[in-house]
Amino acid sequence: MPLTSAPKTAIVTGAASGIGAASVRVLLEKGWNVCGCDIDAIATADIGAEAMQRFVAHKTDVADAASCRDAVRRTIAKFGRVDGLIHMAAVHSTKTWRELDAAEFNRTLSINVTGSFLISQAVAEALCDNPVQENDRGAIVLACSGSIASSGVGGEGRGGTAYVSSKAAIIGLVRGLSRSLAPERIRVNAVSPGSTETSMTAHYSQDAIRKVGERALAGRMGKADDIADVAAFLLSDEARYVWGEIVNVNGGATFGL
Repeated sequence: MPLTSAPKTAIVTGAASGIGAASVRVLLEKGWNVCGCDIDAIATADIGAEAMQRFVAHKTDVADAASCRDAVRRTIAKFGRVDGLIHMAAVHSTKTWRELDAAEFNRTLSINVTGSFLISQAVAEALCDNPVQENDRGAIVLACSGSIASSGVGGEGRGGTAYVSSKAAIIGLVRGLSRSLAPERIRVNAVSPGSTETSMTAHYSQDAIRKVGERALAGRMGKADDIADVAAFLLSDEARYVWGEIVNVNGGATFGL
């Protein structure tokens, strides 16, 4: 349902594709203002004229603190405030432990872990300027991964050691930020998607896709909207009593691991 009060404003990273793009669509449909951030160009052809009045794009490198702060400034300049963050920007690494080198490992951590902190830090600083309403100043939603539980080893498009390590670090980041930002009345949570139909899984073999469906109680691989809907919920007032959680969104794959 559309918001009945003045629209809230969210920053969504990874907005050029996959779950980030789906999160932009979901929030716009719910009446939010959205700043879509990505290092790549963001297509807007599917965004209607009315929704485009509530959308702005920003080229953002989440691994760069100045770029993250620029995204926040652009959002405030356009919409007057920021109320939350859905952070989906990440890079994939499919190299096995033998193929992996320090350069790729560090690059993966820099974008997926340090980038998650930097964009959260920039948004949290803006949220601290918001008045507290019903014990809440705003919310941050990060992205973990079901690959932590399945222990991906890489190859065939599957997440390898660097990717799994980077996503495991998000658990600690959520816990640390949750404790740190709770006095400011800022909620921090994360979604933990299972295998999802995005560019990261585009190179899965048919056998791998079949196994994903067999492992999930839902009987299929996830879609970007499946994850985006839950991320939008965690950002919303309806999730006002959800603090510091890692929410699995994997079609019941946990039961099949």
